[in-house]
Amino acid sequence: MTDLPHAPTRYIGVLHRHKDLMTSHDLTKSGRNVSSDLAAGKWLTTDELAGILNVDPSTLRRWRTARPRQEPPFVPVSSRLILYSAIDVEHWLRSRRVDPEQAA
Repeated sequence: MTDLPHAPTRYIGVLHRHKDLMTSHDLTKSGRNVSSDLAAGKWLTTDELAGILNVDPSTLRRWRTARPRQEPPFVPVSSRLILYSAIDVEHWLRSRRVDPEQAA
């Protein structure tokens, strides 16, 4: 069996340091259930999330402007950079899950 190389995890530098500004303890005190992934700064760009969801990046842009919004929560870092927390994306996907037995 051959070991396949793993793609390196890419961190956005500014947000990777975010945990220095606000610790997971601070976030938990604010009433949010915070996992280590969020505190560790695992963030996705629009292109990365589009690849995971198998949609075009323009679809995510369209979802952001739809009313009501249709995509996971996002952070507008600048007018050209939107980031998504990996944890928020996971919660969003789980909330959209349809169980065929319950749907019938």
